[in-house]
Amino acid sequence: MRLTLVIHSLFSGGAERVMSTMANYWAAKGWEITLLAMCGNEVTPFYTLDSKVTYIPLGIAINSANKIIGVWNNLWRIKIMKDAITRSNPDIIISFMDTTNIIVLMATRGLSIPVVVSERIEPSRSPLGRVWKKLRKLTYSYADKIVVQSNSAFSYFLDTLKINTCIIIPNPVLLPPKVQNISDKVVGNYSLMAMGRFEIQKGFDILLKAFAKIKDTYPKWKLIILGDGSLRFELESLRDELGLSNQVYLPGKTNNPYEFLREANIFVMSSRYEGFPNALCEAMACGLPVISTDCPSGPREIIRDGVDGILVPSENVYALATAMERLMSNEQERQHLAANASDVTQRFSLEKVMGMWEKLIEEVIKERKKI
Repeated sequence: MRLTLVIHSLFSGGAERVMSTMANYWAAKGWEITLLAMCGNEVTPFYTLDSKVTYIPLGIAINSANKIIGVWNNLWRIKIMKDAITRSNPDIIISFMDTTNIIVLMATRGLSIPVVVSERIEPSRSPLGRVWKKLRKLTYSYADKIVVQSNSAFSYFLDTLKINTCIIIPNPVLLPPKVQNISDKVVGNYSLMAMGRFEIQKGFDILLKAFAKIKDTYPKWKLIILGDGSLRFELESLRDELGLSNQVYLPGKTNNPYEFLREANIFVMSSRYEGFPNALCEAMACGLPVISTDCPSGPREIIRDGVDGILVPSENVYALATAMERLMSNEQERQHLAANASDVTQRFSLEKVMGMWEKLIEEVIKERKKI
């Protein structure tokens, strides 16, 4: 099987982690995998790729000064993408992320190569501009299949865009690596953990405000937020303004979150919207009790409320603070939720999810041959 995967970049995001996992999985099976990235050589892949994966950064992810230049740049991107895909000579293409999907679908018109595109966040909350939204509605009808990760995303394409070629495939949840002998604790006792990009989507401002409401009652507890992004300065300022300087830490990104997760007491996800959050799954795989906003979309399809985690209303500071205090004050409930959390590795195992992808690939190629 010759398979071409396309993504914007292999930066430190959830979609990028999943695509690198998929590439490595299929390369290990002997498939010929080409991974095309919109970014250039200036972006080093954050995730390790199997040496058998052919990784090609195309260098076409540049900003446009105005709409006229934007049109020209997109025509140029389409040509470069078409040439790269033609050279890779795939049996099928899988593309991740909305704008990348649009470029790929326009580049493959007339090539007779089946294309599967995947949306990785809640499409109704996608920050696409008006033109890109129109292009998505037009070009997604060209796709042989659209993969989404939740029921709400499925409904969006079916009801709003009137596209009926969708299928739901969740993210795979990997087993945590085996514990190494560690002499020094990186987190310590009485710790809440969160992680993600420092962007408005992740709602870390909500998390800080919620923690501020209970910080004086639980002075021994600290909050650690792994990640980085454009809002670091704003979050640091808000932390200091709320008097959390001695209890909240923002240590940056890590490619091994498990060393932090294993030592934490509680994981909290405060997102305004999601797709199928890897960070939440990774925390549960480590056997952590979790709290998450019931945001669109993903958490409700991962957490069994009251069984292996707690769901709270989205963007509700008071509800989040109440849930945090509930677990911080009740070790017995923490242990109850933690005992069930690691079931997530069975429900969304790598073999199960990759089997869903392989079944889809087989069906799409078979259907295309009938045309």
